[in-house]
Amino acid sequence: MAETKKTETKKPEARAKTDLTKAEGTKADEPKAQRKYEAMFLLGAAATSDVDKSITLVRGIIERHGGKLLVLKKWDERKLTYEIKGQKRGLYIISYFTAPGPAIASIERDVNLSEEVLRVLITDAQHLNQAEMEAVEPQPIQPREERAPWDRPYESTGRSDRGGDRGSDRGGDRGADRGGDRGFDRGGDRPPRPVREPAPAGSEKD
Repeated sequence: MAETKKTETKKPEARAKTDLTKAEGTKADEPKAQRKYEAMFLLGAAATSDVDKSITLVRGIIERHGGKLLVLKKWDERKLTYEIKGQKRGLYIISYFTAPGPAIASIERDVNLSEEVLRVLITDAQHLNQAEMEAVEPQPIQPREERAPWDRPYESTGRSDRGGDRGSDRGGDRGADRGGDRGFDRGGDRPPRPVREPAPAGSEKD
């Protein structure tokens, strides 16, 4: 007696799940989009004694999270505007690299946990080509220009003369003359003195 082979037919729902699983697997295998970034790392003053070691440290942070370095070099050593983690001076290392977007958060997290790296600033660098990235150099710090007192811009303090806000003369708000609000003469509100008429001739006692 011939055996009858049973042919299994996949249901439409099972076939759809299989196709979806294959699609997800293919999507996961695709390389993530790479973007170009600029990262400025700030290290403490101790890093200036061994710049090569500091550069190796930065390289490890970037490559650990899938970054591909394009440029990595010392940028400058400068006095900090304000203290960061007790440091007054720092070593700046600049880097350009390509990496997937999610890698940026991981790099910043590593910097926050690091004792050697004080800060990192990561920005988009899609607009730069290789030559422009390699040519980046620090700008010299311009010394603060000291001006002579007479060249400085006038700062209004509400005082127009040595009398301050007391008025346009040394009398201040007391009036236009030293008599103040007592009047235009020193007599103030008192009536004017009577004018004495000259005595007639011959009235003086001998």
